[in-house]
Amino acid sequence: MTQIRIILLTVLMSLACLAPQAVNAAESADTTTAVLDSTSKNELLDEAALEMSDTTAMDELAEGGAYTQLKTKFTEGGAGFMSLVALALILGLACCIERIVYLSMSEIDAKKFMKDLEKKLNDEGIESAKTLCRNTKGPVASICYQGLLRIKDSTEAIERSISSYASVQIGNMEKGCSWITLFIAMAPSLGFLGTVIGMVMAFDKIESVGDISPTIVASGMKVALITTIFGIITALILQLFYNYILSKIDHLTAQMEESAITLMDILKSRNSNG
Repeated sequence: MTQIRIILLTVLMSLACLAPQAVNAAESADTTTAVLDSTSKNELLDEAALEMSDTTAMDELAEGGAYTQLKTKFTEGGAGFMSLVALALILGLACCIERIVYLSMSEIDAKKFMKDLEKKLNDEGIESAKTLCRNTKGPVASICYQGLLRIKDSTEAIERSISSYASVQIGNMEKGCSWITLFIAMAPSLGFLGTVIGMVMAFDKIESVGDISPTIVASGMKVALITTIFGIITALILQLFYNYILSKIDHLTAQMEESAITLMDILKSRNSNG
């Protein structure tokens, strides 16, 4: 019994000694967890602050972007001549868009159309071929219809008719292009006019102040250069659209010439077989 009591006392004393250590360990663990949580929170706050700074930097970059700078320079160029340059750009683009839409709607698959026309002409007759031409958009179908209207005439008469009507169709395709060339010429001219006026303003300030310091000359020269820049940019933009329009006109003209030759071959073959 004495030995059992000694063992029990030893166990109790050991537990009593281990209890404070466990409490200290638990407190240390809680402290470590708290430190880690605090560190994580600080890291998250730093990341959030970094993201906010990045967002702010991006906003500042967007605010100082090309559009804002362009608008600022446009305002600094003066409302008078800059408005005229902008008007030339808007009207020129309107004419370009109208021509591009018209020419795009006039384009067809000319080779497929001529095959269908030949089939209609051989299988169903002239009236069916005329109906196909009337129901098809574009100058190719129009010149074919004119050729079919004079199918009973001589070959020379049909060729003259097709050639004459092709000239009419080319005139329709080029309608409005003269206005585009006008705005292309006007835009840099307005810019150069603004340049001359800006230089005159600069010399007027020099005369009135009696000094040729850079601050006095800078405002007039700035207006002069800005109007010139915007005039040249407007002319370049309109010139790109104008060249694209000319390429589409050339493509349609080539289609008409090829289709006219094909139509004459079809008619000659039909007359020889008939």
